[in-house]
Amino acid sequence: MNIKKNNMKIGLLIFIVTIVMILSFVSYADTTLENDIKLIVDGKDITSLSSPVIENNRMLVPIRFVSEELGATVIWDGEKRSVYVKKGEKTVLLWIDSNFIEYNDGTIHNLSDVKPKIINERTYVPVRLISNALGVGIKWDELTRSVIVNSSEKSAIKPFFDINITSLNDGDIVKGKTLIKVDASNTFKSKVKKTRLLIFNKGESKGYIVKDEDGFNFEIAYLPKIEDKGEKVLVAAFYDKDSNFLGGDAVTININVDPVVTLKASNDKTVVGKIVLTSLLNFTANYVNYELTNTENNKKIVLKEKDPKLSSTLIIDYEDRGTYSIKMIAYDLNGNAYESDIKNLSVDASRTLSLNNIKSGMTINKPISLLAKRNFDVTETSYVLIDNKTKKETIIAKVPYGSYKWFPDSKYSGDKEIFVRVKDIYGKIHESDHKKVYIDGSDKVYLYGVAPNQVIDGKIELYVKTNFKADSVNYILRNNTSGGKRYIAMNLSADDNFTFTPLKDDVGDISLEAEVLYNGKKISSSKTSFKIYNGTLYKAKALIEKEKFLDLASNLAVESFKKTGMSAALQTAQAILESGWGQSLPVDKYNGKFSYNLFGIKGTSTNGSVVSNTWEVYNGVTYRIDANFRAYNNINESWDDHKKILLNLSRYKPFRDVMYDSTLGAWAIKRAGYATDPKYPIKLINIIKKYDLEKLDMVGI
Repeated sequence: MNIKKNNMKIGLLIFIVTIVMILSFVSYADTTLENDIKLIVDGKDITSLSSPVIENNRMLVPIRFVSEELGATVIWDGEKRSVYVKKGEKTVLLWIDSNFIEYNDGTIHNLSDVKPKIINERTYVPVRLISNALGVGIKWDELTRSVIVNSSEKSAIKPFFDINITSLNDGDIVKGKTLIKVDASNTFKSKVKKTRLLIFNKGESKGYIVKDEDGFNFEIAYLPKIEDKGEKVLVAAFYDKDSNFLGGDAVTININVDPVVTLKASNDKTVVGKIVLTSLLNFTANYVNYELTNTENNKKIVLKEKDPKLSSTLIIDYEDRGTYSIKMIAYDLNGNAYESDIKNLSVDASRTLSLNNIKSGMTINKPISLLAKRNFDVTETSYVLIDNKTKKETIIAKVPYGSYKWFPDSKYSGDKEIFVRVKDIYGKIHESDHKKVYIDGSDKVYLYGVAPNQVIDGKIELYVKTNFKADSVNYILRNNTSGGKRYIAMNLSADDNFTFTPLKDDVGDISLEAEVLYNGKKISSSKTSFKIYNGTLYKAKALIEKEKFLDLASNLAVESFKKTGMSAALQTAQAILESGWGQSLPVDKYNGKFSYNLFGIKGTSTNGSVVSNTWEVYNGVTYRIDANFRAYNNINESWDDHKKILLNLSRYKPFRDVMYDSTLGAWAIKRAGYATDPKYPIKLINIIKKYDLEKLDMVGI
């Protein structure tokens, strides 16, 4: 609440004098019943109904007995654990164990220094709260040791803290990004270790964190959500190093965002080769889309579901150069769209052509994919080699477009230059830069179908690639432990695949090699070592029945939220997405040991590890291999370990800055490199919305 400064200073002075009188006789850290203190209401001693209480140097009295004695109506709501008091035009709504107070049917809000609490089945509140609520006089009589409540004396609502939101007044309208300014004494500021900005609905004791920063922040940038439209209470709350509430202020506002959607497209009206797109918004968006239309050829490009905080870059092909009409659409969490003004941008582009996968100075001694990278259309692509000594040019391959797989043989050996030459749709020839390489074209054999460290538990397809014309191929299996070997296939065509099915005794550490025959010679591939396993294999298992997983995950998330400040909605969505609703957790594939690993984290933990499957690429082919995944004694350890990674690794600092908000956190965790899936944030946000998980992030004061 923002009180007029002159009234507040007078009220504060009166309060200090009064409270000193009340508390001059005692100072208790804990709640203590004071049987020798009298409670007098309008001349009537009601001490017998319930004695006053001292807590943290504050006098507490039973609100029902005092209020009813003054002619007020008191209503208790057991479900909400709230007390509503009404006397004439004056009302107060308060909640047990909450510092948040609402006066006069929500027109004024305040924060108490002591939370209302239940003692001996009665609700106790600070004396001054009754004075604020009912506008009555309260004083301490030292001679009779009495708290005297006098309805004939009038009092105004006085804040409990000398802390003020100075940039907003009750009833102000928030239309977009707003700087919240807070004033407090230097003594108070020195105690603060955390500043928190929250939004409450009127009539509710819990709300959402919209800013969470270290130290005392007297200027807080608040970016509202369009979905929060309506009358709200904005609270600035401050905490010590142990997260104990120190004080704060509250102001009633009306959120009615006037969306400002500004598109920034590169820095100039004319750009070359690429367009950099940036969104500037005065509200918190779910995601943004960019729509670009070439006004000359009417080609339309749409960049969907992009990070509102991250610029998006679009490379423009040579044929698509021209003038572009560009607009951005921002979407709120309810799927409503808000469009920017249209920007026109002239985009020029020079033809670019390069040969990918080749670097100057490299040695080419194995199969390689030649690929022309270009930004214009072609009708012919030639991959070309020049001998450095003879300067003779050789066409390796000529194709309309695309890549070419090349395994150079002996005729290509030596120091060479390699490049790509293309013919565009107008018949003009273009060449890439020439790259100097050394080619080792000596006879070679490569074995495919099995990779180092792979674990084979069934049949596999084997084949070879050679840079010479082979007559036949043999496949040799070796037991690396016993040293024994055998031919598993002989005299096969080198162009054919061979299906290898392990025998019962083919277990343990094994190696395979291919032996190729040609012109009376034998050339062997390198040995590939792997494992064969023909025992029982265990697959991923469920932690709990699917229909029970949401309750389990959300309870863990809420507890973690209380300790760390990390959005419970986001934590729950991650657990759902990454464990398949708790139905697919790693187990040791060989002995069935359960990992309790909800998030698929590799390594070793409190219960060692389990061996499960992961994927690697070898010779351009993806293979399944064994990897160790962390194992835990229970699901709580897994949950806590995952949060430690996010809370401690330096690369997640940008995430930690916004982790209190599920939407901002979902995008920030992707930017920090947590997931490679470009749709990861959108998947999390959609889960949160579909299952109404945002309510898990509600907090009180």
